[in-house]
Amino acid sequence: MVNKEPKDKRTKAWKEWKENFDKENTIGLGDAIEKVTKATGIKKVVEAVTNDCGCEERKAKANKVRIKWTNTRCFTEEQYNYWTEFRKEKGDLNQEQIKKLREIMIQLFSVDIGKPSCCVDQYINEVNKVYETY
Repeated sequence: MVNKEPKDKRTKAWKEWKENFDKENTIGLGDAIEKVTKATGIKKVVEAVTNDCGCEERKAKANKVRIKWTNTRCFTEEQYNYWTEFRKEKGDLNQEQIKKLREIMIQLFSVDIGKPSCCVDQYINEVNKVYETY
């Protein structure tokens, strides 16, 4: 599913989109810890050993800390190779490069940037962060 961002960041539609995007992509620290302890089996062991470990209280306190959670996917091999060459180039982006940037943003972040008129450097930086993890 592609999360379509409104183009003009001055509009009410963009502000609403951003608020919903942030809500959908954040999770409380307590919820994150609970997911890990459930997945690893730690929660069942603790519950078997103790009647009340105080987990719910700790979870509630920890949930005050919000974590931005994004599901970033991997480059395809073709995209990775393209980005390797792209990083070597300097100068303004042409239409073909913007098209490839858009495809990569959709692949990595499930975000369709449309035909960006601004913020291209921000998108490039986000893609570079993923690239540099390889």
